[in-house]
Amino acid sequence: MKQHFHTLTEYCHALGKPAPEHPQFMITEVETNSTQCLDDDITITTDFYIISCKKILSGELIYGRTKFDFQNGTMAFFAPNQSFSSHGGAIHSRGRVILFHRDFIHGHKEIEDLIKKSSFFGYSVHEALHLSHKEEEQVNTLFDAITTEYNANYDNHSKAIILSHVTTLLKYANRFYQRQFIQRQEVHGSTYDTFAQIAETKLTTIESDSLLTISDIAKEMRVSKRYLSDALKAETGKSAKEWLQLFIIEQAKSRLTYSDKSVASIAYSLGFEYPQYFTRLFKNKVGVTPTEYRKKH
Repeated sequence: MKQHFHTLTEYCHALGKPAPEHPQFMITEVETNSTQCLDDDITITTDFYIISCKKILSGELIYGRTKFDFQNGTMAFFAPNQSFSSHGGAIHSRGRVILFHRDFIHGHKEIEDLIKKSSFFGYSVHEALHLSHKEEEQVNTLFDAITTEYNANYDNHSKAIILSHVTTLLKYANRFYQRQFIQRQEVHGSTYDTFAQIAETKLTTIESDSLLTISDIAKEMRVSKRYLSDALKAETGKSAKEWLQLFIIEQAKSRLTYSDKSVASIAYSLGFEYPQYFTRLFKNKVGVTPTEYRKKH
C-alpha cells in the first residue's frame, strides 16, 4: 500500500506523534516503535525533506528496493517524492530526525542551492553516510543546536538560525561523503577502474541502437547514478558524464581509423540517434570533425 503525506502534521498524526511546533519544520527523537504505527509494508512518499542520524538495532527499513542497513552514526537523506517503507513492523531504532517542508526553504537561496548540489539526497540507502566517532560528535552538536532553537519561543530570528544550522549540517555531510569516497576506494578498490572496464567492454563488444548511459553502468555497478558520478569526481576530478564521453570518443577514433564505415554508420553503431549530435560532440572534444580526423589518420 502506498501513502503520500503532504504535511508534517499528517505524517505525525499517522505515527501517533504530537503535531510539530512549526507546521513546516520539526526535529524529533526516534526511539523504537515509531514506525510501527504505520501498516506493515506500506510505502511512503512526502512533500518534505528528511535528514536522519540513527541506527537500527533490529528489523529492516526499506528505501526504494534496498534494505536500509543502519549502523552507529549513520546519516540518510530523503528528498520529496522519494519512497521509503516499513517492513514487517518489527523495527527497533534510535536516533534523531529533521523534517522540513520544501516550502520552508523557499526563497532562501543558500540552502536551496546547496540542496540542489547535494546529490546525496538522490543516493540509494546502501550509499548512506557512515560517520566516524569525531564526525558523529560534530553532527550531534548541530542536532543539539537545532533542537534548542526549535524548542525556544519562535520569533523573527528563529527560521534564519534554524536554516543556518541545517545549512552547516549539509556542508559537513558533503565533506564527510568526500572522506567516505576516499576510504571506500582504499578498501574496495578504484571506482574509476570498475567504471572504465564496464564502459570499454560495452563500447568495444556491442554495436547498439541506443547510446550507452551512466545509468547503464551504474546499474551494473549496483550504485545510484548520482553516487557514481560523485565518487568518480572525488577520485579523479572528472564526473561520470565527462569520463563516458571520453570513452565514447576514444572508441569513435578507433572505428574512424580502422574501419571504412561512414561517419553516420559509426555514429549509429555507437548508439547515437542523430549523426549530427555525434559530429558535434566529437568536434567539441577533439577539435576537428570525424571526417577531418579520419583524413589525418
